[in-house]
Amino acid sequence: MNIAPARQRFSPCIGVCKLDDDSRLCLGCARSGDEIAAWSAMTDKARDAIWAELPRRLEALAVAARRRPPSDGEILD
Repeated sequence: MNIAPARQRFSPCIGVCKLDDDSRLCLGCARSGDEIAAWSAMTDKARDAIWAELPRRLEALAVAARRRPPSDGEILD
C-alpha cells in the first residue's frame, strides 16, 4: 500500500476546488492556487503559516460571498 507522507495528510482541502474570481483563493480551503500546487513540497513551517491564515481568509471569503449578487444561471429561492 502506498501511503502519502504525513505532511500531505494535513492538507486543508475539503474537495471544493474553485478559485474565487476576486481574491484568487480557493472557496473550499482558502489557499491560493500557488499554495495548493506547492503544498506537498512545503516545509512544516510554511504549511503552519498558511494554516494560521486560513480562518481570516475563510471569513473574508464568506463576507465577499454574502455581498456578491447572484450570477447568471444561479437559482434564487
